Amino acid sequence: MDATLILVAIIVFVALAFDFINGFHDAANSIATIVATRVLTPLQAVVWAAMFNFVAAFVVGTGVATTVGRGMIDLTYVTPYVILGGLLGAISWDLITWWFRLPTSSSHALIGGYAGAAMAHMTHLRGLNRSFDVIIGSAWAKTAIFIFLAPLIGMALSYALMIVVYWLFRKTSPGKMDKYFRRLQLASSALLSFAHGGNDAQKTAGIITGVLVASGMLKQFEMPRWVIFAAYGSISLGTLSGGWRIVHTMGSRLTRLKPRSGFCAEAAAAISILFATEYAHLPVSTTHVAAGAIIGVGAVQRFKAVRWGLAANILWAWILTIPAAASLGWLSMAVIQLFLP
Repeated sequence: MDATLILVAIIVFVALAFDFINGFHDAANSIATIVATRVLTPLQAVVWAAMFNFVAAFVVGTGVATTVGRGMIDLTYVTPYVILGGLLGAISWDLITWWFRLPTSSSHALIGGYAGAAMAHMTHLRGLNRSFDVIIGSAWAKTAIFIFLAPLIGMALSYALMIVVYWLFRKTSPGKMDKYFRRLQLASSALLSFAHGGNDAQKTAGIITGVLVASGMLKQFEMPRWVIFAAYGSISLGTLSGGWRIVHTMGSRLTRLKPRSGFCAEAAAAISILFATEYAHLPVSTTHVAAGAIIGVGAVQRFKAVRWGLAANILWAWILTIPAAASLGWLSMAVIQLFLP
């Protein structure tokens, strides 16, 4: 069998493994609120979320995949080994943060690992002072802005939705409100899972397509259908397995949630992610947006209802994700290069 084909097959497998871990790691974002409010059991919630993760494959476009696959790194310097190094860096960071129960961004881990591996390759070719030449600055500037903007959008939307809900149901008892919103939360959690799959699965699809282009198996950057369905299938299976360590952090430690606040948090997060996916074509963090939305609904009840110390720890993890994953991607690529001729 051709050596290039074997290498590509290995990298595709690793990419789908990352996609699975992404779903596993980020399951908390889709199900934390609906589990915390006891609308669904954890098992029912992951089945519900996984189903809508996959449904997005038939509706959402491929703009985010194109941005990740060819819009952030100069493909002239991308080889299959660069992509492999980036994936290993992203997987390492995801597993580290999962172990410490930190709801960080798999999306930013992926692009950080990819960038680190590409920079290591450029350093190997042309020296350390040319390492940043491989980075496409405009796309990274937008991504950096959205690291801070995305959770703020989620927070503002959820805050506004909570105010509207309280005003509309001002003459309704809390018990009756919860009865309505327990049903509505099924729809809002489904929409959030749909948005999560639609944005996050595309990132892996873009990476796999990049491998196929870098290896010469595709002449231009166009995603085959099998790549799209494989990416959506893998993230759905990962979600189905559940990320229970992070569910506790997102669903109960940031603030106390009720069905009405859970609905507002999920709806706000879903709207924010879908906007970034369909109109901005940007890879955003479901984790960041969902956490921001949960903080927003908690702040409406009373400012002290949010555990701001925990929120600050999560914020630091967000800030560190891209440089940490980039360092791990660089290290992975450096190790790979030791075995290359």
